[in-house]
Amino acid sequence: MKVEIVKRWESRLPADDDHPYRTGAWAPDAVEYDADGLDVVAGAVPAELDGWYLRNTENPLLPSLGRYHPFDGDGMLHAVRFGGGRASYRNRMVRTAGLAAELAAGAPLWAGIIEAPEKSARDGWGARGRMKDASSTDVVVHAGRALTTFYQCGDVYRHDPDTLAPDGTAPWAPAWGVSAHAKVDERTGELLFMSYAKEAPYLRYGVVGKDGALAHLVDVPLPGPRLPHDLAFTERFTVLNDFPLFWDPALLAQGVHRPRFYPELPSRFAVIPRHGATGDVVWFEASATYCLHFINAYEDGDEIVLDGYRQADPMPRPDPADGVWGPLKKMVDVHAMGARPHRWRLDRRTGKTREEPLADLVSEFPAVNGRVAGRRHRRAWAMTAKPGWFLFDGLARFDVDGGATERFRCDEGVYLSEARFAPRPGGRREDDGWLVTITTDTVRDASEVWMFDAARVADGPVTRLALPARVCHGTHACWATRS
Repeated sequence: MKVEIVKRWESRLPADDDHPYRTGAWAPDAVEYDADGLDVVAGAVPAELDGWYLRNTENPLLPSLGRYHPFDGDGMLHAVRFGGGRASYRNRMVRTAGLAAELAAGAPLWAGIIEAPEKSARDGWGARGRMKDASSTDVVVHAGRALTTFYQCGDVYRHDPDTLAPDGTAPWAPAWGVSAHAKVDERTGELLFMSYAKEAPYLRYGVVGKDGALAHLVDVPLPGPRLPHDLAFTERFTVLNDFPLFWDPALLAQGVHRPRFYPELPSRFAVIPRHGATGDVVWFEASATYCLHFINAYEDGDEIVLDGYRQADPMPRPDPADGVWGPLKKMVDVHAMGARPHRWRLDRRTGKTREEPLADLVSEFPAVNGRVAGRRHRRAWAMTAKPGWFLFDGLARFDVDGGATERFRCDEGVYLSEARFAPRPGGRREDDGWLVTITTDTVRDASEVWMFDAARVADGPVTRLALPARVCHGTHACWATRS
């Protein structure tokens, strides 16, 4: 492995930092590397694989204004490039305007997700106002660029997927910004996104063509400010949502952003044709819950089948035994939330919804083969988590038609990043490919790239590649085949 240190960033975090999401597996990285010809620890890099595994991580360089939530950290993008039976690695800070402003000031300027917004040096809502647009939540590849986004609607930062060189912000992003979880339809090459705010109509939905130009933007009016996080799509429709977990309206009128769960209200799903108008939106109601991430959606006759993660308790109470970290732990603990795979059937003929559990498996951060996204699927993969913390301790493969679930669990102190499906070129089976992930080994203070046979995840990694340094834990990743 040939390794070059490209840049060392100055971390201004306290030397005695004891925050659980800035230490251990979450300890941020301060060095940017170029590493070519990654050393093979076990197995081999598939010669036919040609593409990128890209991962975004929350990677703070400065302390927080008050309390820190793991989703507040500055973005750092990691890229593993596969081709010709070899692999390379790059990592770069996402050079947002917010990061530049704080580095220039030498101090934090924005309040985080669990801090009072009046502490912020900026006015307004979301990532362009009271919160720093860290662009640290998500990453997708579209129209030849890796796009990073923030979970509360900021700019879309563009990068070269090979070198991670910055390429400004996407000119098509609307004034409200773009939420994390824009979706690429591999069949059409389109990018589907949503944008939300505290002002009416509160939600907008858009489509970017395969040429990278905005093709469609439409209002999807809501009763008030909401906190949507993900969307799903079929071959003809897009599914948006209005879950009964949102800011308390009375407190919001006083400038206090405190979310509440309203179990007396239904969950609602908005179905709109891919390029439909506001008047084409049809709403469906379901039992009260919250869903962070959808698995997939497809059309089955007059029904739209929507698979995702239903939470049994969207706002679990802190355990007093956890002390000062109790509230934070419960906010990101999928076990406390009771997140399990679930199915909603939206009948466009009757307007009714049927729903059922898919598997009794506490997990989250699902993946499917991108070639079946928007179409009928059977296989799905998801991350299992360490109870009490936001740390992925394993990987699961399950059958949405009721087949057996397979699981792989890491050794103690070893954690996975979000695994993404890399299809085998020419493969015909839905599970013919690999699950790619990056490990964070807190025992050895090291990281590796692991590849699993997607059809046999319980067997463990079939390929392991060494990385030049430990990589911190984080949120989302993607796979993109080089076209």
